[in-house]
Parts: sequence; C-alpha cells; structure tokens
Amino acid sequence: MNQERHVLVIFPHPDDEAFGVSGTIALFRKQGVPVTYACLTLGEMGRNLGNPPFATRESLPDIRKKELIKSAEAMGIEDLRMLGYRDKTIEFEDETKLTDMVSDLMAELNPSLIITFYPGYSVHPDHEATGRAVVRAVRRLEKSMRPKLYGVAFSNGHQEELGDPDILFDISPVAEQKKAAIRAHISQTAWMLKDMEPKWAAQDPEALKWLHLEQFYSYQWESDHVT
Repeated sequence: MNQERHVLVIFPHPDDEAFGVSGTIALFRKQGVPVTYACLTLGEMGRNLGNPPFATRESLPDIRKKELIKSAEAMGIEDLRMLGYRDKTIEFEDETKLTDMVSDLMAELNPSLIITFYPGYSVHPDHEATGRAVVRAVRRLEKSMRPKLYGVAFSNGHQEELGDPDILFDISPVAEQKKAAIRAHISQTAWMLKDMEPKWAAQDPEALKWLHLEQFYSYQWESDHVT
C-alpha cells in the first residue's frame, strides 16, 4: 500500500464503504493518511428498517446518519462529509452540477487517490451516477495532474470485461475495525451479520477471505466510456 497524500472516498449511500472499502480506509488512517469520506445521501430510501424492525420510514434518515458517523469513527475517519442529496435520485441530478461538486472537493483536498464505484459495473443507478461524476471530474484535469482512481466493481460478469482486479489489499491487521464499520450500519447489515458472524468465529476460510481481502480496479482511461 502506497503512502498517499490524501484519500477521497465518494459513495452515494451510508454503508457503501463498509463491505469492501472500510479495511482499506482503516489501513490508510493507520498510516496517518488523511481520508475524506463524501457520502452523498443518508440512504433514506433503504429497503431495510432493521431486523427485527426498529426504524420507520420517517426515522430511518436520522438512524442511518448516526450509523454513518459510528462507521466513520470505527475506521478512524475525521473528515466525514454528508452532502445532502436524496437517496435514489442521484441519477436524476444535473450531471454538470454533480461533476462540479466532485471537482470542488478535489480542488479543496488535492487527493492523490480517489475511491468510488466503477461506472458500468456497480449495479445501482445511484452508484453508477456517482462513479460517472467522479470520472468526469478527474477527466477535466491534465493527465499529469490526475489523482489515481480506484473503482469498486461487483456487477455480474464484470471480470469478463475488466479482467482481474489489479489492486489487492490484505486488510487483516484492521479486520476488527472493518467488522465494527459493518456492524455500525446495523439497520442494513443485520441480515448479513447473522450469516457471517458464526463463520468468522469458526474461521471459515471463504468468510475470512471475503473479510480480509479488498480489491479494486484502477480506472482504465484507455477504454473510458463515460459521457
């Protein structure tokens, strides 16, 4: 893992960071690298209201805000930005304004690395719109001035098109922090934790591999397809 100047993480929903990026964030923070997490929405349209339910549609935004803050604390993030967009509407935002928002963050923070969703391979419309805005903003810069851009891809068949991930991080030294970040988003993750916690306790190899390995794709500018 390189020593970065500043890492900017941009996702649309609380918990987007928890599953596949929280260990990487914790490792950077352990190195003393500043990390800014810009979360576009509060996930107020999330399908889960707890298991058993402890939220209502009206109370969910405040609950998810508290969960996001708790997750950031678990990862060691000191600069959490909640940007106030509405869940499930990012795809309908003005593309230029969304791109300008990312450009403003880059101008303020001067990150050497940005992590977001890889457009075309991240399933949810909000994920896709966020990843496209980041790509457009980075593309505005001269090539020599661009930060590295790592994308999270998980759509069916993405490896057939993108190949194997080229960025692999063993986050086992901070696995407990990753677990804490996942647990923080309990309204959304209870169903998964019910399955995974016993497997982690039993040292199940596949469950530990999922926990300990985080992987990303360097954005492939030579095949840039974002408009």
